[in-house]
Amino acid sequence: MRKRTLLSLVSVVPLMAACGFRLRGVPQFAFRSLFIQAPRGSLLARELERTLSSATEQLTVLRDPRSPDDAEVIFELLSERQERVVVGLNASGQVRELQLRLRVRFRLRKPDGDEVLPETELLQQRDISYNETIALSKEAEELLLFRNMQTDLVQQLLRRLAAVKSL
Repeated sequence: MRKRTLLSLVSVVPLMAACGFRLRGVPQFAFRSLFIQAPRGSLLARELERTLSSATEQLTVLRDPRSPDDAEVIFELLSERQERVVVGLNASGQVRELQLRLRVRFRLRKPDGDEVLPETELLQQRDISYNETIALSKEAEELLLFRNMQTDLVQQLLRRLAAVKSL
């Protein structure tokens, strides 16, 4: 049985290589330094900074508010908004389903004001059922889903920053 599994894995690798498949790898950025301008206490900005710092050694992430002009580009987090919208009610008018949304607006510009990436809005949303009898556990689930959406948005931001080819 082990030989079959090993043999099937060995036969799949050349096929995947032939079709052009490869792992994503480390992102390459067209800039060497980036300043993150975000509202104080932004969890998304903190996660973005941590992810960018660990992604590659060629990129320096600056957060000192006195030095935005020292960076090649400035990432401006214009807004970050969590929304909780009721999308389903039962016959007696009680909430049964919610939609959680995380909206982020940002832009990337040079210190002289030229836009590299224009103002862009990213949206993540998740549907969640709701039950009043287990409200505390549903609240914990909401926090977990918002954290998950934040991580997804940071990964999208990372890919968008890596897609910038020239300044």
